[in-house]
Amino acid sequence: MPSYFQIKTFFKYWLEAVDEHSLHSPFFYDFYTKVIKRGHSDNDHTRIENLRKKLLHDRRYILIEDMGGGSFYFENKKRKISAIANTSLTKQRFSELYASISQYLEAKIIIELGTSFGINTLYLSQHFTSHVTTFEGSREIIKIAHATFAFAEAKNIKLIEGNINTTLPSFLQSSGKLDLVLIDANHRYEPTLKYFDWFLPKMHYKSVLIVDDIHQSKDMERAWNEIRLHSLVYGSVDLYRCGIIFFDPSLNKQHVVLQF
Repeated sequence: MPSYFQIKTFFKYWLEAVDEHSLHSPFFYDFYTKVIKRGHSDNDHTRIENLRKKLLHDRRYILIEDMGGGSFYFENKKRKISAIANTSLTKQRFSELYASISQYLEAKIIIELGTSFGINTLYLSQHFTSHVTTFEGSREIIKIAHATFAFAEAKNIKLIEGNINTTLPSFLQSSGKLDLVLIDANHRYEPTLKYFDWFLPKMHYKSVLIVDDIHQSKDMERAWNEIRLHSLVYGSVDLYRCGIIFFDPSLNKQHVVLQF
């Protein structure tokens, strides 16, 4: 059940969100009509969605290691796979949106923080020229994600296991520039800002960074507002569920709240 804070922030979003008829920026008009309003990439996602259905009906229990902010939905570490899938998997329309963004950017190097069972990862890896590196800390979750990738025969995904606070800085030391980043892990203020700061040196002017659950809590909304107001951020989109960050100086500090 949504919290009072989530209901309040969604009502605010609903009042402020606009469509293409209110967009004066050619960039955001193009991005909205070709990516957000369209809402899907050109790939067939039937196979991925069949995997999602299997996870949503999997009644096995697994032991979860929470290395992030813990769960908003569970107190026990022993949890049913179907229950985790129901609360942690991104809804299909947003998974398809992320795939559409990747396709629009022609993203080659993609990073995902928070693999979960690997459904979003598969969406991000749809283009054969892209390579997705995804980070996950829970060993039981990782086992299922590996099975997900194997079943989908995904060859362009690398899963890095362990605590993101250790594995991500190590990875970034030797990585080049990044095209697309999805932050969907440890939904708290300090870790979210820390991840953003770590990614900043690896962004180029066409890079896009997506922050998930930006209005899930006061903590996350605070982090989102600080990120979008950062001096190196030149454009941002609020879709309520997620926020999208752009680094192109030609956007001249524009922030839009868009219907989706």
